[in-house]
Amino acid sequence: MRPNKRDELVRKALEVFYRSGFHATGMDTLVKETGVSKTSMYKHFRTKDDLIIAVLQLRDANFRSWLYGRMEELSDTPAGQLIGIFTALGEWFGKPEFAGCMFVKASSEFQDHAHPVYKQASEHKQMLLDHFTALARSAGAPDPAALARRLLMLKEGAIVLAAMSVTPDPAEDALQTARLLLQPYLENS
Repeated sequence: MRPNKRDELVRKALEVFYRSGFHATGMDTLVKETGVSKTSMYKHFRTKDDLIIAVLQLRDANFRSWLYGRMEELSDTPAGQLIGIFTALGEWFGKPEFAGCMFVKASSEFQDHAHPVYKQASEHKQMLLDHFTALARSAGAPDPAALARRLLMLKEGAIVLAAMSVTPDPAEDALQTARLLLQPYLENS
C-alpha cells in the first residue's frame, strides 16, 4: 500500500528530528528537508508539537517492532530474549545512522512532565518496561518488576554511553551485567 502524504511527512520528519533535535528544527527546515509545504504540514498537524507526537508514535512502533522481533530471533526463551536486548543494541549502535535515543532526546527537550511530548516519550519507556517485566515473569524471576527495571536501566545507560562515545563497547558491557542478573534463569531455560 502506498503511504499517504501524512505518513510520508511523519516518516521524513522523523529522520530530520532524530538527526537535528526537536527545538533546533524549525518549520522552515522541515519544509526544506521533507519537501512538504507549510500549508500541507498544517493541514495534517495543527502544531509542531502534534507532528512531534506523531513522529514519536511512529518511532515507538518501529523501534519496539524491531527490538522485540530481534529478541525473538535471538532466543526462544524469555531469559534468552532478555539477554538478546543487548545483542540487538550492539547491532543498532554499529549502524551509521545511530544517534542515540529519540525518546531521551524528547524528554530532555520537553521536561515538563505534563507536556504531551514528554508523556509520549515516557509512554515508550513504560511499554518497554512492561514487556521486559512480562518476560522476566515468564523466566521465573521472583521479582519480575525489579529485574525488568534493572534491565531497562542497563539498556538506557548503554544507549546514552554509545551516543556519547564514552566507552568502547557499552552494549557488551551491559550484556555482561545482564548475564549476571539473569544467570539463574538462563540455566533453567
